[in-house]
Amino acid sequence: MIEKILNKAKQGKKLSNEEFLELLEIDNDEDLEKLFKVACEIRDKQSKVIKLTSTVHITNKCQIQPRCTYCGFAEETSSKGYYNAFYKTNEEILVAVKSIQEAHIPRVSCSGGYGYNGKQAVNACKIIKENSDLEILVNVGGDLTEKSINDLAKLGADTVCCNLETINEDIFYQRKPGDSLDQRILTCQRVSDAGIGLSSGLLLGLGESKEDRIKHLRYLSNFKTLEEIPIMGFNPYEDTPMSEYPPFPLKEQLKMVAIIRIMYPEIRITMPTPTVGPENVEFSLKAGANNLATVIADNYPHEVKGVGAPEYGNYSEVVTVIENLGLIPQTI
Repeated sequence: MIEKILNKAKQGKKLSNEEFLELLEIDNDEDLEKLFKVACEIRDKQSKVIKLTSTVHITNKCQIQPRCTYCGFAEETSSKGYYNAFYKTNEEILVAVKSIQEAHIPRVSCSGGYGYNGKQAVNACKIIKENSDLEILVNVGGDLTEKSINDLAKLGADTVCCNLETINEDIFYQRKPGDSLDQRILTCQRVSDAGIGLSSGLLLGLGESKEDRIKHLRYLSNFKTLEEIPIMGFNPYEDTPMSEYPPFPLKEQLKMVAIIRIMYPEIRITMPTPTVGPENVEFSLKAGANNLATVIADNYPHEVKGVGAPEYGNYSEVVTVIENLGLIPQTI
């Protein structure tokens, strides 16, 4: 049966939800390898170029209260994360941007905490546009007004990320009691209406079902400028309410990557380099991913914590892995 489904996928035929669920249920290595091989063939038919995305963390001051139960990024959430509050100055943003450009990484993600109506994102975008040729991804969650989204469009932001995490409302509000799923959906719609490329991903392992994941992927097709789907597996942070919750298995993350590649052949699929670990970047690419995020320039000037550190996602190691697989790292 698996063989039949994969042959159908190779021919570019649409799969049903039931067929995708069967692929998610694969539990033997032989069938898993077949799934990944089909996903890579579909990706490589489009392009063998792998995008690299670095990051500038603008601020960890987040005004969502109560906090998301898994968050280790916001101030005072985890001793292993960005515990001390910060808000990067314009000069600090500029220095980071210059190091990314000098490393020939083509794209930068501007990420930050919630509570600024997008002003911090617009400011960072302006600095980057005036001082570099980098592609710009803005990632501040649902914290964007219609005005700030239009400002980003005028500045030429390439992509705006607003992760829904899960569209299972019960799970969403259990894990994110201070956030709003409706607001995040509205932000995705506004980004799409403004003609900006939309990135919207899944955080796997919050308690959602496999059916929820397929439903979520289907739901994303409602946004006409959808161009990128990040896949993140839950990892516990010390001191958070979910610190004892089990991490989401890498193998299950990789299955989702392959399934997205089959469902959306041309989409950019993002895996965060540090959270999967340096030894697993290879597997992300072998499952059909084509964007590695949080790639840190060797000369990056700021400390990177929480979602990764330079020793886990540094540029030279990532490029070596890509080239060893016969793929092409995108550089500038």
